[in-house]
Amino acid sequence: MVTKTTGAKAATAASKVLSSKSTGAASETAAASALTQKSSPKESTSPRAATAASKVLRDGRTSAASKTAAASALSQAKGKK
Repeated sequence: MVTKTTGAKAATAASKVLSSKSTGAASETAAASALTQKSSPKESTSPRAATAASKVLRDGRTSAASKTAAASALSQAKGKK
């Protein structure tokens, strides 16, 4: 079971991403997942959100805030077994 939570820096980044009008769908999905896990250690990133976070991290056009939120979300994803 994943017991990590989103830290303050990543939560702030996720909030900025979600409030931006120019945010893409993948960035929004990853940021929403990271923000959901701010105070819920029992929550984990869904496969759909993990895929979105991976896309954000691979895209060179995304902002640092988007990448911070995506990295947080991806670090809280369940690993494949």
